[in-house]
Amino acid sequence: MASRLFDTADVKASRAVFAREADAQALADRLPDLVMEGVKISQTVVHGVHGRRRAGPGETFWQFRPYQTGDSLQQIDWRRSGSSDHLFIREREWEAAHTVWVWPDISSSMGFRSHLSETLKTDRALVLMFALVEMLVRGGERTAMMGLTVPSASRKTATRIAEMLSANLKQSGLSKSVPPHQRVSQFSSVVWFSDFLDPIETIAARLTELAANGSTGHLIQVLDPAEETLPYSGRTEFIGVEDGTRWMSDRAESLRDVYRQRLLAHRAALQDLCRKNGWSFLLHHTDRPAAEILLKLIMRLRGEPLPQEKVVAG
Repeated sequence: MASRLFDTADVKASRAVFAREADAQALADRLPDLVMEGVKISQTVVHGVHGRRRAGPGETFWQFRPYQTGDSLQQIDWRRSGSSDHLFIREREWEAAHTVWVWPDISSSMGFRSHLSETLKTDRALVLMFALVEMLVRGGERTAMMGLTVPSASRKTATRIAEMLSANLKQSGLSKSVPPHQRVSQFSSVVWFSDFLDPIETIAARLTELAANGSTGHLIQVLDPAEETLPYSGRTEFIGVEDGTRWMSDRAESLRDVYRQRLLAHRAALQDLCRKNGWSFLLHHTDRPAAEILLKLIMRLRGEPLPQEKVVAG
């Protein structure tokens, strides 16, 4: 019986499997430090910004505020008003069952870092996720990683997610760039960290599915600055991080304008997709401080306009 010979494709596949396993182990080793970095970053963001407290139906006292024309007389707190010359309304905090689902893309394409940044895209996505989870549970929110953990408001939620990630990194589902198929309820939000360089059809299919039940969502595009500017010149070899495909360019700088146009067109399609589904979109580069995008994301979760989105009258 003739022996079976391994062809080039077999060798490439074997190397790819070995590389994925090595990357998974390296990431597992970094997870404790990434959690600590996320907690530290969450503490640098202005205290209290993470809360979504607002007036509404509920049992928890929030604040007193002066009576205004149009307020119901039944809302007046006569004991507080009796100690002043003004009438005061006793407001309660709005309460609703709310869960924030997070998904960090840790697929192969996220394992990229250029000479323009000191941070892998994978690491930045995870740090942002851990920082967000830490801030949410501090604010009393329930959060979970899609396909991996159950919603919890425990202060140990970030650590629990890291532990589950470490134990399940070799699962095929975690190596995919899109979140797993999961039904998300109307009173939930999805925060998806990725480079979003997949075909727009792939992203649209999953986003539309997640938004089908009326849930809100937020896309955080994490890119290395080199992916934004293509800062290469002369003879350059490009290697695909997903499949190892190699392509040589004699004059890389000649590709810059076309590349930039395609990147901006792809981003515009992502933003349009978000608008159609009532989701939001934010862009972050790994050479920028993590706290910068975290603050913007928290404002988006609170439904507040970002500084550049405010319209100044007159």
